[in-house]
Amino acid sequence: MTDPTEEIPQVDYVEGTGIPIRGNDIDTDQIIPARFMKVVTFDGLGEFAFFDLRFDDEDNQKDHPMNEERFGDANVMVVNNNFGCGSSREHAPQALMRWGIDAIIGEGFAEIFAGNCLALGIPTLTADHETINALQQWVDDNPDGDIEVDVEAETVRYGGNEISVSVDDAQRQALVEGIWDTTALMKANRNAIEETAAQLPYLDQTRSDLEADD
Repeated sequence: MTDPTEEIPQVDYVEGTGIPIRGNDIDTDQIIPARFMKVVTFDGLGEFAFFDLRFDDEDNQKDHPMNEERFGDANVMVVNNNFGCGSSREHAPQALMRWGIDAIIGEGFAEIFAGNCLALGIPTLTADHETINALQQWVDDNPDGDIEVDVEAETVRYGGNEISVSVDDAQRQALVEGIWDTTALMKANRNAIEETAAQLPYLDQTRSDLEADD
């Protein structure tokens, strides 16, 4: 039986403004440099997202969209191909989420990065090169323009346009049905897990052996 206090929200729709991050093969070390991973929790990682691309060695700002005030409230990131490649560090999507990103639209994503995004309820949606370039340019020209991401229907609407995007079937099901947070699912179904464990004879034997050792 599911505990309603552990309810996982459905992520079938995201709306907001965009931020374009251009370039292929942007890896997780660029998204969150390794020196910022020495943290006990993920809190505060957002300020270090893309740090080395945003600041020089003296912490002076570089030319980067995440430093521009006009994109300060953006929650939909538009990227190019093979985004999130490199190491499998989960700190990368954690940093983006804590900066304020709720959805990422791009030409393609590294598989592990997309999986780490799913664990946070962040949809990763794909479209072809021309479609993404057009969306990035529109976002650049319309930083306050509204973007509507329909995860279930696999569409994105902006500026009077509607484009088709792709979402991995398993990801889409998990997001739309609200089953993307596996840890919360286990907590919500802990009674059923305990009941099943109690019926497994080899677990009973293990417990008996441990008690005998004591």
